[in-house]
Amino acid sequence: MYWRRRAIVLLSLVTFVVLAYLGTTLGFALTNQSYGVSLQARMAEWGRQHGLGGVVTWAETEYNKLNPPKVGGAPPANAFGSGATIPVGQRLAAPKTMTTPATTPLPGEGVWHPVGRRTANGTPTMYEAFVRPDAVHTSYVVGVVWMDPNLLSAQLYSGSQIPGGGPYPYTAPISAKHSENLAAAFNAGFLMQDANGGYYTDGRIIKPLRSGAASAVVYKDGQMTVGKWGRDVKMTNQVSSVRQNLDLVVDNGKPVAGLTNANLLKWGVTLGGAYYVWRSGLGVTKSGALVYVGGPSLSISDLANLLVRAGAVRAMELDINTDWVQFSSFVGPLNTPINASSGTSLLTGPQGMAGPPGRYFANWWTRDFYTMSVRTSPASATTTTTAKG
Repeated sequence: MYWRRRAIVLLSLVTFVVLAYLGTTLGFALTNQSYGVSLQARMAEWGRQHGLGGVVTWAETEYNKLNPPKVGGAPPANAFGSGATIPVGQRLAAPKTMTTPATTPLPGEGVWHPVGRRTANGTPTMYEAFVRPDAVHTSYVVGVVWMDPNLLSAQLYSGSQIPGGGPYPYTAPISAKHSENLAAAFNAGFLMQDANGGYYTDGRIIKPLRSGAASAVVYKDGQMTVGKWGRDVKMTNQVSSVRQNLDLVVDNGKPVAGLTNANLLKWGVTLGGAYYVWRSGLGVTKSGALVYVGGPSLSISDLANLLVRAGAVRAMELDINTDWVQFSSFVGPLNTPINASSGTSLLTGPQGMAGPPGRYFANWWTRDFYTMSVRTSPASATTTTTAKG
């Protein structure tokens, strides 16, 4: 009887400690913005960290069954951007109007507009356009950004969560000094355990690089490209960073084979295993321009199709799901510090991006991301007018 009582007391004590620990960590997660913007995302991140991945996936699956993407309908008013459309003084040929996957374009759909900080002589460094993702989910709009790497310099910022470790010389928050010519900031890729690839920065291999992986490579001169590691891009003494994420989704100007296969785990775990979710991707055009795509209700094949329509000859998926897809452009006089108030998300309004520009200026932001800053002088055309690799 004595030992039975001791066992019950000990079991009760262990149960109390475990529940107290879980309750404390859950409370921390629900108030931690780095776990996501929504409470749903924060609970999911916490659950997967504490061995409840199966429960989280089941709950998300049931939620998505009850809340599938809307079929048909029209996008919100003024969804396709506004303002000037005439390019001025581009080093690279400005992009052509995008064709819409929704078959018949609506007024303004696919038309490019200058966005963000310009050079000292007023040359646009970036353009944005908006299209619907496919011919079925026609009430949704996806944002696309075209960036001129002759006029912009790229930088990978690393975080304590992604890739982990540190400290890093470039990490959130963006400093006042590094904001002086900031034109854009956007999300990188998956958690490293899900990326099926490696990470290199600041002369260190944080996680071994995988041959054949889709790789976003930034060079010491601020140039950036996308390619297959070991074929299009490789390690040299001019490489500043390599961020790998899965395999290429676009190669030789076409979506790669297998994007519509049933096994979607190859392209990342989505909330509840949903096929149509928020996704983002990054590609490089034949001339060396960078294109970013991000938005809701995208399948992996939709993402690849949009990247091709934007001119990408090679492209990779970046992060997915509502809380992690974020592109912000910034305005303001050059050589002048700015903050989040100078930023605008690529997609705003009811269908807008969940995370605001402020995440990049916050010390709680622990994921990696990229910045693009206006160059003080244009890069050499001999090294930047073709897709580097």
